[in-house]
Amino acid sequence: MPKEATLTGGCLCGFIRFEARGAPGRPHSCSCSMCRRHTGAYTANWVEFPREAVAWTGEGGTPSTWRSSDFSSRAFCPRCGSSLGAIDDAPVIGLLTGAFDRPALAAFKPVSHSYKGGRPKWWHVEIG
Repeated sequence: MPKEATLTGGCLCGFIRFEARGAPGRPHSCSCSMCRRHTGAYTANWVEFPREAVAWTGEGGTPSTWRSSDFSSRAFCPRCGSSLGAIDDAPVIGLLTGAFDRPALAAFKPVSHSYKGGRPKWWHVEIG
């Protein structure tokens, strides 16, 4: 993926939209309790961007947030409730790959999986 690429995405109702510039970093999946509850899925898939590389472009502006830990807030649409990602205190925004307009990009393929113990034993995630 070219470094200058711009990727777009947003929530279910379209009120919150975003553009992320550059190559996505740290593609990973996670089955921790916060990710499961934030998404309603056994596993959340994430990519990260520097804060300055993400622009909130939709009518709704910046998403609503809920402080989920000492270092991060979960981002979601205040209108439809769609989960969008996490806005960390560090200059990083983690975006859920399912919120992108093109969620099947090769650059989104996870290279690691966190909290495997948080998933049901019958749910298998293969990284490779």
